[in-house]
Amino acid sequence: MFYIYIIQSKKDQKLYTGYTKDIDKRVSEHNLGKVKSTKTRIPFELVYKEMFRTKEEAIDREKELKTGQWRELIKEFIKDGGNSSVG
Repeated sequence: MFYIYIIQSKKDQKLYTGYTKDIDKRVSEHNLGKVKSTKTRIPFELVYKEMFRTKEEAIDREKELKTGQWRELIKEFIKDGGNSSVG
């Protein structure tokens, strides 16, 4: 299984979207400063995830979530505490 995930920096509230096979390990790597693009913004909290059967499906969904329309829906979803639907 593969996942897309969104983490939010507790430092500056910014979001980061990625994909991985091991979500717990990947979020831990972000929080340990092992990811170059996010190490200055730790700590992070996992705020959203979706599961996929293939890497290709996860990558396609990650790209989709990074588009303007989806990005705004995700921000609203997170702001609402995850109580609205996405997708």
